Amino acid sequence: MVSATQMPPPAPPVRPPRPPRSLAGPVVLIVIGIFFLLGNLRVLYWHDLGRWFAHYWPVLLILWGIIKLIEYQQANRSGTRPAGIGAGGVLLVIFLVVAGLIATQAYNFNWDEIRNQMHIEGADMPWWGHTYDYNADLQQSFPPGATLRVTNTRGAINLTTSNDNRLHVTVHKRINSENQQDAEKWDKSTQPQINVTGQTVTLNANNKGAGDHWVSSDLDIAVPRKASVVLSTSHGDISIMGRDGNADVTSQNGDVSVTDLTGNLNLNLEHSSARVSQVSSDVKIQGRANDVSIEDVKGTVHLDGDFMESVKLSRIAKPVSFKSTRTDMDFSQLSGYLNLDSGDLEATSVTGPFRLRTRSKDIMLNGISNEVHVENQNGAVEVHVNKLGGLDIKNSKGDIRVFVPAKSGFQLEAQAHDGEIQSDFSDLKINNGDNHSSANGSVNGGGPHMTLENEHGTIEIRKGTVVPAPPPGPKMPKVPGIPETPEPTEN
Repeated sequence: MVSATQMPPPAPPVRPPRPPRSLAGPVVLIVIGIFFLLGNLRVLYWHDLGRWFAHYWPVLLILWGIIKLIEYQQANRSGTRPAGIGAGGVLLVIFLVVAGLIATQAYNFNWDEIRNQMHIEGADMPWWGHTYDYNADLQQSFPPGATLRVTNTRGAINLTTSNDNRLHVTVHKRINSENQQDAEKWDKSTQPQINVTGQTVTLNANNKGAGDHWVSSDLDIAVPRKASVVLSTSHGDISIMGRDGNADVTSQNGDVSVTDLTGNLNLNLEHSSARVSQVSSDVKIQGRANDVSIEDVKGTVHLDGDFMESVKLSRIAKPVSFKSTRTDMDFSQLSGYLNLDSGDLEATSVTGPFRLRTRSKDIMLNGISNEVHVENQNGAVEVHVNKLGGLDIKNSKGDIRVFVPAKSGFQLEAQAHDGEIQSDFSDLKINNGDNHSSANGSVNGGGPHMTLENEHGTIEIRKGTVVPAPPPGPKMPKVPGIPETPEPTEN
C-alpha cells in the first residue's frame, strides 16, 4: 500500500510594510498651537495673531507641502510606499483654506467705516482693544501769504481763524491697544509733524506712525484768515469756518462743512457728504458724494460726479452746472431753491437758459424765466413759467403740463403719441386722434416758440399766474443725517 505524500502548508503571503504616518498634519497643528499658546500667555496679542494669519496662512500650506515632499523622497529611497494625506489631513487642509480666506477678507474689510457709522470708538471691545486718550498742543510761526496743507488719514479736521500770525494746533488722539504701555509707545511714534518749506506749511497727523494699529487724531487748527488751505482725510469730518483764501478739500468717508469763505472752494468727495454756505467765489464739487447742500454762493457752482442721495441748492448768484451719469443740467441763476434726488427734481425761481437732460424723474419747475429745454423719460414734467422764452420739452411715459401767464404771447407746436392734448387757450387748434394728437397756433399775437413732444402721455397747456420771488435770506432746511445703510441710488 502506497502512502499519500504529505505537502507542506503554503507559506503566508508577505505583506508590504505599512507606510509610516505623515508628520505634516501634526507639525502644522503644533505650529498653530504654539501661536495660540503665545496669545494666551500675552506674549503676542490676539489682533496681531489675526493680522499675521490673514497675511501668512498660505505658509502653513507651503510647510505642509514641503514635509510631504521630504517624506516622498525618503519613501523612494527606502523602497516603501509614501504616506498619503488621509481623511483627517484633507479636512485640515480644507479648514486652513476656508479659515484663511475668511481671515483675509475680514482683514481687508473696512471695519473703520462700520465703527464710525455705529459711533463706536473701540473702548473695552476685545477685537479692538481698549481706547486711550492723549492730547497735545503745537504752535508754529506762519509765513505771510503761505498755504497750509493738512493730511489726516483717520480723524477730524476743524479749521478756524487765529488771532495772530501763527499756526495753532490742538491734537485729540485716541489709540486702541491691549495695554497702556503699548498705547504710550504708539503715541510717541504718532506725534504730528509740522514742516515749513518756502510758502507751504505742511501738517501731517502721522497716524501711520504706529503701523497697522488703530490711531485716530482729531485736529483743531487755527490759522491766519488770509491763508489758503489744502486739507485731506480718509476717515473723519472736516469743518472750515472764516477764510479769505482758497480751500481745497479731499474727503473720504466723512462729512465736510464749509461756512464763510471768500476764496474758491474745491471739494473732492468719496462716500462723503458736504454742506456749503456763504461762499463769495466759485464752488466745485466732484467725485462720489452722498448728501450735498449748497446755499448763498456769489460765484458759479459746478457739480460733476455721482451723487448717491440728495442735492440741495439755494440762492446761487451765477451759473450752475450739474453733470452725473444720469442727469445733465445747467442754468444761469437760482434765487430760490432746487432739490434733486433719485426720483424727483423740484426747483423754484430759476433763471434760464435752463437745460436739463435726465430720466426716470418727476420734474417740477416753479417760477422759471427765459429759455427752457427739458428732455426726460419715465416721469412727469410740470413747468410754471414766469417770463416766457423759448420752451422745448421732450418726454416719454409721463405727462407734460405747462402753465403760462394768461396774457403771454407765444407760438405752439405740440405732438402727442398715444395721448391727448388739452389747452385753456382757445386760439390753439387741437386735433386729438386715436393714436396721435397735435396742436398748433399763435396766442396773443405770437411770441417765443413753444415745442412740446410726448410719447405715451398727455400734454396740457394751462393759464397760470406769476410765481412770486422768494423773500431774501431764508435758510434751507437742514440736510438730514446720513442713514446707517444708505440706499445706493444715482441722481
